[in-house]
Amino acid sequence: MAYKPVEGTKEWEIVEALREVEDPEIGLNIVELGLIRDLDLQPDHVTLTMILTTPFCPYGPALIEQTRQTAQAVAGVPTKIEVSPEMWDPSMMEEGAAAAWGLF
Repeated sequence: MAYKPVEGTKEWEIVEALREVEDPEIGLNIVELGLIRDLDLQPDHVTLTMILTTPFCPYGPALIEQTRQTAQAVAGVPTKIEVSPEMWDPSMMEEGAAAAWGLF
């Protein structure tokens, strides 16, 4: 299940900012796609776990770096991205996002 922070928290602010990070091939943001799997906010760092839509995504490195920079800008502390080996599938998308993409 995609990471869902409590509204109004710093974690929520980070995830909302990540809606600006878009997968250029699909045209949806990484939150809508369900790529954010976990977020651990500590006083001195953030560790964010994400997946990619495909293991060999050609935009993967750029998407990971944009995610790190965006999260770090909001958190104000160093941010590390861990890429999970979990396989993505369209059922991970936010409700309504798959319809907008023409899947359901």
